[in-house]
Amino acid sequence: MKILHTEASCGWGGQEIRILEEARGMLGRGHEVTLACPPEARIFSEASRYGVPAIALPIGRKNLRGLFALRRHIGRNRPDVINTHSSTDTWLTALARLLLSAPPPLVRTRHISAAVPDNASSHWLYGKASAHVVTTGEQLRGTLIRDLGLAPDRVTSVPTGIDTKRFQPGERIAARQALGLEVDGRWIGIVATLRSWKGHMYLLDALARLPREDIRLAIVGGGPYREVIAQRVEELGLGGRVTLAGEQRNPEQWLRAFDVFCLPSYANEGVPQALMQAMLTGLPVISTPVGAITEIIEDGRTGLIVAPQDADALAQAIDRVLVDDSLARRLGAAARAEAVERFGFEHMIDRMATIFLNAIKERNPA
Repeated sequence: MKILHTEASCGWGGQEIRILEEARGMLGRGHEVTLACPPEARIFSEASRYGVPAIALPIGRKNLRGLFALRRHIGRNRPDVINTHSSTDTWLTALARLLLSAPPPLVRTRHISAAVPDNASSHWLYGKASAHVVTTGEQLRGTLIRDLGLAPDRVTSVPTGIDTKRFQPGERIAARQALGLEVDGRWIGIVATLRSWKGHMYLLDALARLPREDIRLAIVGGGPYREVIAQRVEELGLGGRVTLAGEQRNPEQWLRAFDVFCLPSYANEGVPQALMQAMLTGLPVISTPVGAITEIIEDGRTGLIVAPQDADALAQAIDRVLVDDSLARRLGAAARAEAVERFGFEHMIDRMATIFLNAIKERNPA
């Protein structure tokens, strides 16, 4: 197949990483894959590191310049299928297809749980312009089917696949030594882009409710909320207990250093990759019932679920795991078993390849 991915977002997080990982997986199977994105987008500069060919197009905004640039590229290169990922590039692709004879099918991947407007334009974009819609979780799939009246066989949930060899349990003390972390004590960890809805502020408030000096927090990730988080650390007097590690290219090593993983998100989640990575590492995980998170975490079996934006509940859950080693071991083992069975990388590539092939066949029946 000749696959074109489009991404208008200039941000960097799980969505962009999935695009590049999926593209790399398809390239590994012999498909021809290209990414189109704005030249200023982080994903454009990162693509080469993943071995993914990328072209710079002015598709960061919904305007005629981006529309005609995309139309020219599609017309000249004739991909078999186009996989779009954000609102802007999806709209530009859908409109560009109207200007082409025999346009390739459009597959829209919806990564987050933010509401889609229930209006005529959304119904056209998802129901008519798109050959298929992919979500990263079953709850997101159900929401689109219910709210936009999409046919169930036109919407498929494909959770992000994770490398089960890269993310696996390791020696905790050795990981801490390698990272320069305090070897003694207990480490809470979060790996996430620093955005408001990831819940870092509630995690800091929860830590402040756990006064033991041996309980520390590592915040791994970069993003626009860093200064706000740093200021809150200072306000709470937690400077000696919180490590702001920034963005890291070895999250697997950080996960192995933690005693417990927390992701207290309160909006916009699909199935977070960091949660699946932590589960594969065999960590007890604590999160919230936001987006499709409860599809991978069963409260009390593969992790603990607390109410979003509730620092007290979060602190109680953390304390529960840290004082009960048998609970921590049981949750971590069940989490890893669940993740290995359901979230393998090759399983994701298999399912996406099938969706692309079916979309192409429907557009060009034998």
